[in-house]
Formats: sequence, structure tokens, C-alpha cells
Amino acid sequence: MDIRHATSADRDAIRNIATDSMRSSYSMSPDTIDSAVSSWYGDDTLDTLLADDERILLVAEDDDTLTGFTDAILHGPEQPGDLLWLHVHPDHRGRGISRELIEETRARLVEAGASHLRGLVLADNSEGNSFYRHFGFEKIGERHIEIDGTRYVENVFQDDEPTGLTTLAVDDEIVYVADDETERGSIAPFNTIYADPNRDERWAYYCTNCERVAAAMDAMERIECSACGNTRKPTRWDAAYL
Repeated sequence: MDIRHATSADRDAIRNIATDSMRSSYSMSPDTIDSAVSSWYGDDTLDTLLADDERILLVAEDDDTLTGFTDAILHGPEQPGDLLWLHVHPDHRGRGISRELIEETRARLVEAGASHLRGLVLADNSEGNSFYRHFGFEKIGERHIEIDGTRYVENVFQDDEPTGLTTLAVDDEIVYVADDETERGSIAPFNTIYADPNRDERWAYYCTNCERVAAAMDAMERIECSACGNTRKPTRWDAAYL
């Protein structure tokens, strides 16, 4: 089996794998899945992803047949790299393809400058959550996302110890910047800010471009820094439904 970078010739296979994998693993309706996959991995979108230096799209190929793929994003040097998707076609599961894909994805991200790997998966995907735990990932947080009008919980896993918290004084209040929790920005990444060192209460976001606080704009956490105009870039869910 060969793990390689995806090309435009893989577009149909990537869409088919994503569709069949999601139908096997998620409780969403077929129409929701079809609409999402078409939006995330349509021809134009895929061409954009393939040309993006911050995006890593790898495919597993066995005897000229694609069996799985990963979609990951690099936020910047010494920032965590996020594994947005890991899909293996249901007909090819149980052969160690997921392990090879995640190990190669981690290696490519670290080679590109990432400090470590984070994995994102919906809470109701028991198989996906078990996969990360099996490979030694630790759940470090949750996010709430909206898909086709329905609110879901997304779990965040990490394969390494957090780099720690940096204290920040804001209006005589001490808050905590999580260096290992990053959101992609249009100019530079955002880091999550917590009101407490246990990360129980999310407080705002830290713009790494101008080193100022940027508040979430609404319940779906659209972020914009009023000082420099840095905005949170949409990832896989946002592109289809936000």
C-alpha cells in the first residue's frame, strides 16, 4: 500500500470514500452527508485545497484503488496541526490503513513545522473516538458546531502533552492563553483564551497577528479581530453550512 499526496485525478474517489465512510460512521441523514461532501470536496474546492500549502491531503492506494484519505491543516510553525478528517472506506477497514494514514499525516505535519497533532471527531462517532484513544490520544476539549441546523458536539484529541498556558493581563484580570488550541485565521492563527487555568471557561480568542484579544462574534464562534481584521477561516463544517 502506498500513502501519497492527493491529486486532482483522485477527486471522484475521495468523494466516494467520504460519503460511504460517513454513512457508515455518522447518524446524519444521507441527504445531509451528500450535501456536505459535495461542498467540502467538490471539484473547485478540492483544487483549492490541493493548491493550499497549509493543507495536507493524503490518500492510501492499494493496487490502483484508493482505500482511504486524510485531510489535515497546518496552522503555522510550532502550532498544532489538525487532522480534520480520516476516512477509510468501510470495505477496507480492519487492515491497518487508518494507522498508516495517521502516522504519515503526523510525520508530514511535523516536517512542515507543526508541534504535534490534534484530531477532531464528532462525539456521536463512537468508532472514531475509540480510534483516537486506542492510539494514545487524549481528549483535551469539546467544540459545538452546527450542521444543517442541528447542533453537534465535536471532541478534540491530542497526541502530545499541551505546550502550556500563557498568562495575559486584560483590564486588571488575569486570563490564560492556550498555546495548543489554535483556530486558523485569514492572516495568522487565533489561540483560545480561558478564564481559568483548568480550561473550564472559554473567555475569548487571542489574535497572534497583532497580539490582541478578539471575542467570538456569535454562538458559532465566528471570530474577527477588530484591530487588524484577522478573521477565522472556515474549515470543513463551515464551508457547507455557515
